[in-house]
Amino acid sequence: MLDISTGKIVRVIFLTREYGPDSPHLSDYISGLNVDEQVSLVALMWIGRESFDAGELAEAKEMARVEATAPTEQYLSGIPGLAEYLEDGMEALGIDVADAEDHM
Repeated sequence: MLDISTGKIVRVIFLTREYGPDSPHLSDYISGLNVDEQVSLVALMWIGRESFDAGELAEAKEMARVEATAPTEQYLSGIPGLAEYLEDGMEALGIDVADAEDHM
């Protein structure tokens, strides 16, 4: 289970698409998330880029927590396909991406 709301994930996707992954808007938003939300966001991105599969969510979250060596916003800002990875991760976990985006 993710420790971040679908709405917040969709907001990250929107900010990434609107301003780019290295945007201060995105960085400020991610830095304002709590640690559990940031860990879930990183784990979701890893699932989306197929570093982990959907059944390994707990392991991905633990790895994201343990391996964090830089602020999450800095780490994620260096990932060119961030929005697509997050969408792919949501789909892998069975979260309806289109429905969530329609509510934004």
